[in-house]
Amino acid sequence: MFYLNQKNIKLTGMQKSIFLVAIMILPLIALAQDNKKEESKFKLGFSGFVKNDFFWDTRKTIAAREGHFLLFPKPVSEDPDGKDINTKTNFNFLSIQTRLSLVINGPDAFGAKVSGKIEGDFFAQGNDNINLFRLRHAYVKMNWENTELLLGQYWIPMFITGCFPGTISFNTGSPVQPFGRNPQIRLTQKLGSLKFIAIASSQRDYSNRGIDGITCEYLRNSALPELSAQIHFAKEKILLAGIGASCKQIVPQIETGQGYATSESVSSINGIAFLKIKTSPITIKLEGVYGQNIPDVLSIGGFAITDSTDITKGFVKYSPLSTMSVWTDIHSNGKAVQFGIFAGYTKNLGSADDIVGPIYGLGTNIESLYRISPRIMLNSGKVRFAVEGEYTLANYGSTRDIKGIPTDLTAADNMRVLFAVYYFFKI
Repeated sequence: MFYLNQKNIKLTGMQKSIFLVAIMILPLIALAQDNKKEESKFKLGFSGFVKNDFFWDTRKTIAAREGHFLLFPKPVSEDPDGKDINTKTNFNFLSIQTRLSLVINGPDAFGAKVSGKIEGDFFAQGNDNINLFRLRHAYVKMNWENTELLLGQYWIPMFITGCFPGTISFNTGSPVQPFGRNPQIRLTQKLGSLKFIAIASSQRDYSNRGIDGITCEYLRNSALPELSAQIHFAKEKILLAGIGASCKQIVPQIETGQGYATSESVSSINGIAFLKIKTSPITIKLEGVYGQNIPDVLSIGGFAITDSTDITKGFVKYSPLSTMSVWTDIHSNGKAVQFGIFAGYTKNLGSADDIVGPIYGLGTNIESLYRISPRIMLNSGKVRFAVEGEYTLANYGSTRDIKGIPTDLTAADNMRVLFAVYYFFKI
């Protein structure tokens, strides 16, 4: 029995449950009413696009997601009759780049305007789960008068959102243009026409390659995020220029093949310089990249074993492979019709030290690569038709010199013809 008051009102078990639930819910309802005005300050913006890609290649390629994200053509591989097996025309139709974005603007906090973004597409994490939804961006942004703090997953430091190739292809110029998104802390300070940016980032979308395959543990085991700094100069919408540098340290293994603990690391640096000029008829973009051990941004390169300090215990030393890239992108500024062309070149510069052991990385058997991609886009309302030709030639080496630079070169080229249809929306 449960006695409510002096009248000895008896409640059943069901009545007691209802009574207790009411006691708990009523304060929450009151609190919700008090916060109703505050919650109304939230604004949600939903946008994205439906994109369909239809493409044909004259050669088999090294690419992600059933050929969608093209990096470079496969090397020459001859059968017993001397015929190149990889010279095979092929095609694919895919819709996996279709994208959804949610932008959230909410109440101020710590004196800053607060916003957030969640964005994804259907590119998935690998061929095994292609078509599934995957995270692209997820960050909180806090803006004061001249300061911005971004925390979350966003573009890598070497991908400049104000100056990147405008290709139709989802590869956006990779492997010449570094590409990827990573969790990070990014602080931007504005001073007149200048922006000073400091970034600490980890790895997520793409990671370094090493003894244990492709994994972000190499960077995590260093106990230090990748550190980057940039300076941007902007003059209205006419000119954007900047430079940047990063340093990174990875630990390729914590246990040698002989079972001994090791913390030997490999350090690397990279730098970028970019320029964008916009006039009434055309926009011109230029960028130069120098990078060490940067397969985590889908550029050729990696690291190698350059010394064996203790054969018995398996202790070794490493050296990064350096890469140089340059590209330009020029396009007209018409709203209904736009013409453009991307051209880029990347070269393997090898190691500063002599290599005595294995090499780990991406495209380490490529001495150099270039790409030319002309395009045309037709816009009508929220619909866009686009056609692009993408010619890529890679010089593969059958041997390497002592610095790891491929020699005895054989060229492999591919011509991709891409037709894409977009339908943009914003709510």
